[in-house]
Amino acid sequence: MDQVPSSSQDAQSLPTCYRHPDRETGIRCTRCERPICPECMVSASVGFQCPECVRGDSGTGHAPSASAPRTLAGGTVTADPRLLTKILVGANLLFFLVQMSAGDTFTDRFSLIGRAWVPELGSSVQGVAEGQWYRLMTSMFLHGSVMHIAFNMLSLWWIGGPLESALGRARYLALYFVSGLAGSALTYLLAEPNQASLGASGAIFGLFGATAILMRWLRYDMRPVIILLVINLIITFGWSSIAWEAHVGGLVGGVLIGYAMVHAPRERRALIQYGVCALVLAAVVVMTLIRTAQLT
Repeated sequence: MDQVPSSSQDAQSLPTCYRHPDRETGIRCTRCERPICPECMVSASVGFQCPECVRGDSGTGHAPSASAPRTLAGGTVTADPRLLTKILVGANLLFFLVQMSAGDTFTDRFSLIGRAWVPELGSSVQGVAEGQWYRLMTSMFLHGSVMHIAFNMLSLWWIGGPLESALGRARYLALYFVSGLAGSALTYLLAEPNQASLGASGAIFGLFGATAILMRWLRYDMRPVIILLVINLIITFGWSSIAWEAHVGGLVGGVLIGYAMVHAPRERRALIQYGVCALVLAAVVVMTLIRTAQLT
């Protein structure tokens, strides 16, 4: 005797997308027959294909790049969606090892200083106001202690990977560096000119801000990221040795860029996304010029 299904729900259950197990779908790749959700499916000459099949051969008569799968922000889906996060973590660790090997002279030469006399670097005055604008960038890869870099790199790995996967490499890289520069510029503008500042916290707070925007857009539970942000802000303003300006500047930059990344209309998405990045970068230049004029 044939067995009767235990319930109508079991009879109507759908398979889940092989890339997003939480999403049911009735569509399968026409080549490998794996289930794919609307975000993953790529139009082919007949039916839809999955990202892996598209990367190998589009099946549409066009080059694979012509129908390449896209992230939710419009970036290209890649084989390793965490590659840039791995590179950024590796670069930070490499610079920290150089710091430990070269000593304070290396740190003093590349940390963020507005304008000050640094005895270890000779008799001349050093700082961004003296034309050393590179310090706004290089300070983002330096850290003051093992605990400092450990906390920052854990945060970068935890939130950076998923964000890179959601945005795509180019947009993720723009978010990271522009947010970091926003934090450096606000620090340069507001902090004492002889106060040295270093760390990837500005860029990481930018990732926090963009993650909050993304989770809100996806209608995910916001409580975990809000709690984490509150804890980080309490730490930021609770310890005198932390440059709160970098955290606030990075966070504001990340929120603005993150909003543009996920809310830009599809028809002019890239223009708005990179346009907002350019506006934040312009604000970085303006803050830098204003502070330089004050100090010189």
